[in-house]
This record gives sequence, C-alpha cells and structure tokens, in this order.
Amino acid sequence: MIQSLRLVDFRCFEALTLNIPHKTAVFVGENAQGKTSLLEAVCVLVRLQSPRTHRIGQLQRFQSEGFGVAGECWEQSRRVQRRGGELALQVEGKPVESQGDYLLSGGLVVWMGNEDLELVRGPGEVRRRFLDFAASQIAPDYRRHLVRYKRALKSRNILLKDRQPDEEQVLAYTKLLVEHGGEIQRLRQELVGDLALPVAQAQEGVSGAGDQCGLSYEGSGYGRLEEAFEEVAAKERMQRRTLIGPQRDDFILTLDGRSAADFGSEGQQRTMALALKLGQGRLLEHKRNSAPVYLIDDVFGELDTSRRNALMDYLPETSQKLITTTSLSWMDGEAPPLFRVAERAVIAE
Repeated sequence: MIQSLRLVDFRCFEALTLNIPHKTAVFVGENAQGKTSLLEAVCVLVRLQSPRTHRIGQLQRFQSEGFGVAGECWEQSRRVQRRGGELALQVEGKPVESQGDYLLSGGLVVWMGNEDLELVRGPGEVRRRFLDFAASQIAPDYRRHLVRYKRALKSRNILLKDRQPDEEQVLAYTKLLVEHGGEIQRLRQELVGDLALPVAQAQEGVSGAGDQCGLSYEGSGYGRLEEAFEEVAAKERMQRRTLIGPQRDDFILTLDGRSAADFGSEGQQRTMALALKLGQGRLLEHKRNSAPVYLIDDVFGELDTSRRNALMDYLPETSQKLITTTSLSWMDGEAPPLFRVAERAVIAE
C-alpha cells in the first residue's frame, strides 16, 4: 500500500527517505521526536489534509518556504509540494491540476489517535470533521459540494455583517447553500446510517462487554433547508450570521440508549472512539472494495490489556498498519518491523 515515503522540510524533518514494510510497521521513540509527523505526512500524501491542523502551511519546517511529500502508494508514484502558498500535485511524474482528480486516483486511510476521545465528548465540530473525512473517501462528489458550500457560506456571512445587506446577493448565496448543503446533509445521513452496524460490531468486539451503541444524525434544517432559511431570515439579519445548515450539524452517540458523553465511563468512551474509526475502516473497505491504511498514533498506552489485544485482533489482516508508540511494553508475541525515531531521524532496528 504505502511502499516508501520521502520528506523535505516537513514538520521537524529537513530530509527523509523511508522504505515501509507491506503489512505492519511500528515507530517507537520519545515524545516530540517526529513519530506523529510521519503518519501525518502519509495522510497528506494520500488525502491532501492533516488530522492535526486546518492550516496546511503549518506543516512546513520552521523558517522554510514550503514542503514536499512524495512516495510510492498503491504502486503509484505520488508527490505533493507546497510553494508560495500553493499545492503542486503529481501522479506518476505528471502534473494533476485538480485536487479532486488527485484524490480520486489515490487510496484510503483511517487515522486513529488519542484525540479521538473528543469524538465522543467533544464539540460538534470534531464529529463534523470526522463525517467530512469519511464521506469524502466514500462519495467522490462530497468534497466538491463541501468546498462550494464553504465558499458560499463565507461570502454570505460577510454580506450579513452589513447592517443593510444586499438582499439579492444574499438570496443568490442562499440558493447555493440550499443546493450544496442539501447534498452534504443527504450524504452525511447515509454515512451515519451505514456506520451504525460496523460501529456497533466494533464496539462489541473491542469491549467484550455487550454495550449497545447507537448513532443518530441531527441535521440543521435537514430535508427542508429552503423553508428553514426563510423561517430564520429575520433572526439572521439581527445576529448577522448564517444560523442553519451543515456547519451546525451533529450526530449523537449513545450507549444502551443513553448519551455516551454524559453517562459513559472513560473506558467506554475510549472504546466507542476506537469503534467509530474501526467501523469507518470496515465501511470504506465495503464501499470502495479497497482496504484502507490504518495510521495509529500512540493509542495503546491509554488502553488496558484486554482492549489492546482486542483492538489488534480486530484490525483487518489485509490492511497495512503504521503504528507510533513511546513504549513497546504493550506488545505481545513476535514484534513487527521496528523503527527508532529520534533527533529528526528514523532508523530501522
């Protein structure tokens, strides 16, 4: 899947070339040595985004003018470069003008990290990002609708900040929000429905406790966006911002019919966060007929022994797993290929 990785001025790495084993690799080292940055680079190479930041400019090394990430992925040579605030993309040495075309020809990833606990007990923004990341890998049109919706939303909010906004322009952007927002919400609703079974299976498989987990989608104005915008028009003019739409959506997580955030123990919440990502991976494989790469960032130290073993057993054998950790004490049996990460260098052991 990911056969090699090459970095230039990415995070703490000035330059790095790394050959990656086919099935599983473990990157071990102290904190702040660059382990997570390796997984982040893979995510950027495959999906053109980082799970750690909205601002791709933050990925370049301090005082550098840009960054480069390249590698062999799914038997393709791929390259992402950032210079002058713009991304330049290549596949098999040929320029790719559209980010959508680049993503369509690439592979799939599932990111798992300690921050995933926020999926259960954090704000709705975290869950929306999860839906966006998963849906864009399942439905190629999703990202196009999301980009156009965000552009229209930004312009509409700028107009609404005026005490007397140009109503004709506001209406034009409202129509765009209804068009693209409706598709975003429809695809999100389908995704949450499709996730319900694989997430419930993963929850049971990892916890072994018989917890019944549930997912339900709450779309702001879902199914009736046009009428909903008319109903809140006066309130939007008073508050000078857009009050409904996908940017206010959420999905609710329950355990045995009760809110997982309010009533779940920390162990149950951590397991549900894992189950969301494991369920996402199973759904990606089912929908796209291709096994995703699992990028697993230092999650084992926060799990008890039974959950660690259950997680390792639940991860698909057919998928490549790239794992970071500060300690190998959790590892049982024969160790996979190990790489030591220290002082901005990666050494195979």
